[in-house]
Amino acid sequence: MKKLLFALLTLIPLAGFAQNAQTTRPLFDKKTIGEIRVTLPAKNWGDALDSMRLYGEGMMVGTALVDGRKYENVGVRFRGNKSYQMGIKRNPFHIKLNYSNGEQNHQGYTSLKLSATKADPSMVREMLFHEIAAKYMPSSAASYTKLFVNDEYAGVFINLESVDGLFLDNHFGSRKNPFFKAGVDYKPETAASGCKQNIFGSLEYEENIDCYRENFTLESDRGWADLQELTRVLKNEPAKIDRILDVDRTLWMLALNNVMVNLSSYTGIYSINYYLYKDNNGRFQPVHWDLNLSFGSFKNTGNGSDLDLRGLQRLDPLLHADNPYKPLLSQLLKDPLNKKLYLAHIRQINDENFANGAYEKRAKELQAMIVVPFNDDKNKIYNIDDFQKSLTATVGKKSKIPGIVELMSKRSRFLKEHPELTALPSAISDVSVQGRGKFENQRLNTFRIVANVDRFPKKIFIYYRFDDSRPYTAMIMTEEASSDLPSGVKTFSANIEAQSEDAVLDYYIMAENAGTVSFSPLNYFSKPYKIKLSDLNK
Repeated sequence: MKKLLFALLTLIPLAGFAQNAQTTRPLFDKKTIGEIRVTLPAKNWGDALDSMRLYGEGMMVGTALVDGRKYENVGVRFRGNKSYQMGIKRNPFHIKLNYSNGEQNHQGYTSLKLSATKADPSMVREMLFHEIAAKYMPSSAASYTKLFVNDEYAGVFINLESVDGLFLDNHFGSRKNPFFKAGVDYKPETAASGCKQNIFGSLEYEENIDCYRENFTLESDRGWADLQELTRVLKNEPAKIDRILDVDRTLWMLALNNVMVNLSSYTGIYSINYYLYKDNNGRFQPVHWDLNLSFGSFKNTGNGSDLDLRGLQRLDPLLHADNPYKPLLSQLLKDPLNKKLYLAHIRQINDENFANGAYEKRAKELQAMIVVPFNDDKNKIYNIDDFQKSLTATVGKKSKIPGIVELMSKRSRFLKEHPELTALPSAISDVSVQGRGKFENQRLNTFRIVANVDRFPKKIFIYYRFDDSRPYTAMIMTEEASSDLPSGVKTFSANIEAQSEDAVLDYYIMAENAGTVSFSPLNYFSKPYKIKLSDLNK
């Protein structure tokens, strides 16, 4: 045991303990461990919160000290669905800072969502998933924090950025549009008539709009008709779905679920644990949630019994592609280009995070940071040996939670060799924007973008926008005549008219060949190409 603790401690970054007392710790700082102290009026606070969770929707009023900042009259309750367990103190918490005072917040955040990492002896699944997902789509910030309740140490938790007002503002520029969470904590007292049974958040179309209330939680003051319209288009007019759904973001969400075997999600049996927000452009945006059962901790796809380790390692990248009861997958993947996009996303996620071993290194860093507060937790479900073992081997005789490396090392190889993922993408190179000639007097009012593409490209698309709050517009690039290029390489161009003299263009390029698609830049989600018209006219 002493050797184990020493080994983990040697991995702890010294920066994790170098917090300057004179500065305010950022709530989601990943290099330090936060501290939240809650004071509640109930001596037996665990039993009291259990009772409230079982019989009501309210919150217990108390005081919270967040990294040294005190907040009065906050609301506290146990949260979670499958992650909640009656009779234990180590449950997920929801601390609502603005419960009594609508203006009260900590660094702009009005709610604290603490994950107890149930069914995750490693305590890194949720952190790792969010960090990887954030490379490709909006995802909650996450960090570790120690929690005390009535001065009793309740353990180290994952502090998750709540998907609510500030998150929506930061990622989508608004917070007042239709907003839903897949799944409900409390079913309506009166069941609507004619509803499909046990479909959860699958987005199957319902004639009776009240049926959606049994499967989704409305987080805004309106929107049921919008949600019904989404499911109607998905069912009857899938070719028009991109006007009401951000298809690329949705394909990223589904690809992330598949690669990291997150089956307590849309990809699994219940179609839960995600949000849908309708942005200012009228398109629904998906957001992951509740990821502590990812990396194979939950094992049911809805096709038969739970998967064993080999089944998890070899999870089909096209799982549910033909399942009419999972229309978000089956309807989107009917489109050949969407299917190529989805599979290309799976390939990229695997290459950038798993095939290179980056996930294992990061998992060890995260564990090293929390080994001491984890070991000090008297309420912990797993012991220190299981904590360490869970990175590399299965933990639990009944639950059989796979080790993350045990699962992903073989899964990564399986995906690398899967016939749907072995097509060679076209390489996009020499991307350039034509500027004004040295002795030309006439100013440019058009962005002329040129790129070379190899491996027998079929179509080359350029996606562009002049405002990062707007969706990209797609344009097919034109093949240019060229005789001095290597065999198999072609030049393509596009002319995009500027909207003003100070126009700034964001863009990325996608090349489609017979087998797959490729992108330039690869990280187009966060860092597309950017060019100012004024720079071209210098």
